Amino acid sequence: LEQFSHEFKTAEQWRNRAHRVRRGILRGMKLHPPSQKTDLTPVIHSRRERDGYGVENVAFESFPGFFVTGNLYRPTDQSTMVAGKHAGILCPHGHFASTPGRPGGRFRDDMQLRCAALARMGAVVLAYDMVGWGESDQMNHSDTYVVTLQTWNSMRGVDFLCSLPEVDEQRIGITGASGGGTQSFLLAALDDRVRVSIPVVMVSAHFFGGCNCESGLPIHRSTDHVTNNADIAALAAPRPQLLISITWRTQPEDGFHEDPNERPPAPANARRKDQSCNTPEVEFPYLQRVYRLLGAEGNVENLHLPDENHDYGYSKRIGAYSFFAKHLNLDLEALHGEAQEVNESFVRILPQNDLHVWATEHPCPAHALQGSAAVEAAFWE
Repeated sequence: LEQFSHEFKTAEQWRNRAHRVRRGILRGMKLHPPSQKTDLTPVIHSRRERDGYGVENVAFESFPGFFVTGNLYRPTDQSTMVAGKHAGILCPHGHFASTPGRPGGRFRDDMQLRCAALARMGAVVLAYDMVGWGESDQMNHSDTYVVTLQTWNSMRGVDFLCSLPEVDEQRIGITGASGGGTQSFLLAALDDRVRVSIPVVMVSAHFFGGCNCESGLPIHRSTDHVTNNADIAALAAPRPQLLISITWRTQPEDGFHEDPNERPPAPANARRKDQSCNTPEVEFPYLQRVYRLLGAEGNVENLHLPDENHDYGYSKRIGAYSFFAKHLNLDLEALHGEAQEVNESFVRILPQNDLHVWATEHPCPAHALQGSAAVEAAFWE
């Protein structure tokens, strides 16, 4: 980061660097020039009405034959609209796997809590599967171009939200933890339609992520650019961004999957530094400098919770709700209990099967591509 800082002293110099880094990331993903956008052909069904929000099972084609599967949470209180529209928020999940009796991915309790709460605050929220997770089984998560397909899915997720007549395309946000944090800062860096981003426990200058969906392609280095995840997060400037970070993590986490080849297994309840442990002293000051150059230092914040774990827990969600309320004009009071604390008890956690898009009455279309070779050939044809 010190080396990068020598390259820009003015806002114009930063913009030149940002353009070069952004182009390098897109070229590393083979998204430069971008692929042609096609019809989303959305599938939306099984709406359930809850207290202040509704839940639907949804899918759309990010390109012909490749489906993004997820759930759509919509507000039921029209008073949370601003000028007749709701904000839209993408909620990607990270590498939080299933454990006995507890589902993983987009079906986790903390995912449902976050999405439902944001919907009750006045946002239309899309929770969607990572490639190779949940119902997204058309290719493996370990395949070479998974970061490309996931990023493209997120970009099309913005298209999907903006296609809904009640969504304000000027108020789009994204937030996720761990690998979902990577998806959050990558999309905010590459798609300026994202107006507010909250990457959680992931923005690090020294850690690029241990998965192909984060660092499996040369997005951090080429003959034309060198970057790291903190520098990528800075590409969102001057748009509002909240970094949520921790110091320690307990290993192994409940339901958190890491590549077993990345490091030797740790004993139960062992503590080690999280990748976001240096955020207040290292990554956040770098982002502050960039935002300051652009006259927007007040738009970047850091919530550091040193004794929290590597997750998207209650304290992190409270910080995210407040930041989204401030910058997307959402109604934080919609979550307040009698003591004015953030109360999520209104959320009804649904079993995984109830959230599935593909079922007997709603089968996956016959033209769905199968296998990485077929997916990649169709994407770059």
